[in-house]
Parts: sequence; C-alpha cells; structure tokens
Amino acid sequence: MNYPPVYSSKQNCPIHLVGKTGQAVQISIHSPSRYICANCERILPDWKQQSTLWVVIVLQQSQYQLQETTPLIEEEKERLREKFMRFGFDLAFNLRDRSYFTDLIDPRTGYPLLSHPGIVPHDDTAVVKALLNYPVIKNKCCVLVHPEWGTAVYPSILISEAPPIMIEWVTKSIAPMHGWQEIS
Repeated sequence: MNYPPVYSSKQNCPIHLVGKTGQAVQISIHSPSRYICANCERILPDWKQQSTLWVVIVLQQSQYQLQETTPLIEEEKERLREKFMRFGFDLAFNLRDRSYFTDLIDPRTGYPLLSHPGIVPHDDTAVVKALLNYPVIKNKCCVLVHPEWGTAVYPSILISEAPPIMIEWVTKSIAPMHGWQEIS
C-alpha cells in the first residue's frame, strides 16, 4: 500500500475543537503506521479488500494528569472513553452510510467495536507515538505526553477507508452535536 503523508484541509494541521467545559480536543487524519499496515487483517479481519486506510487520531484533554491510577482518574478515563465512543459511533456510522468501511477501536480493550475482533489488539498509545512522535511514559500502562497538555491526554483511534476530506467534513459537521466547537 502506498499512502500520502498526514492530511487535513491545511497540511499537517489537526482539527482543533473545544468542549463546553473548555477542554481541548485535537483530531488528525494520518496514513496508517507500519504496525497497522503489517497487522491490518489481524486487527480487523473483516477488512480484506481495502486498498487505502486512514487513521483518525482523537486526543481529548483530560481534567487530570493520567499517569497515576486513582478512582478519580479512572472515572475521568471512563468519562473520556464514553465521550469518544459517542462521537466515534456517530462518525463511523455516518461514513458507513456513505459506503466507507469505518470502525472505532475501544480504547480500553484495543479491539474494534463494529467489526469482528482480530487476534491482535490495537495499541492506541503506540500508534499515536508512531504517527505524532509524542513521548510515552511507561507505568502500569503507557501514558502519552502531549506537548501542551502533558499527560492530561486521552487518545482514541478510528480507522476508515473514507478519503481524508470526507472524514474531515463529517467530523466538523457532527462535532457540535457532541458539544465540541471548532477553534482556529
């Protein structure tokens, strides 16, 4: 597979959003990491005929630094996971309605939510590290270090065969339904 570099309407610029509570959300569209290319059928066994795939990285700013494990932090992770899944399902079904294979990866398990699970889980943190070159702290689990938010970042991933311009358009059209407004 031959993939062009990161794409959005402005080259190398993610979609910047902000929620009602002021927490930032960054969404960027990338060609897949080497891991996804090498393991696509092991991660998404239903996806055998797709010639082009795109990785949509959704980074949500957390209220707390996520390197510790406390009940409060676990509650925050669950809140962010649920927020991603509501948004991710809307994005995925919108793209699927347009006949584009799309799936979201459960951040907790690493398995797809709309396809049969593969024999290999997806590692959101490793893919964000590979595609955005963000450092990772290895504790009980791997924690990303965002250049502005530190470890107060919750990563999530969607995979789609839709062209980046379509992913971007649908993302921007549904973001307000999830309380996210675009900022420049």
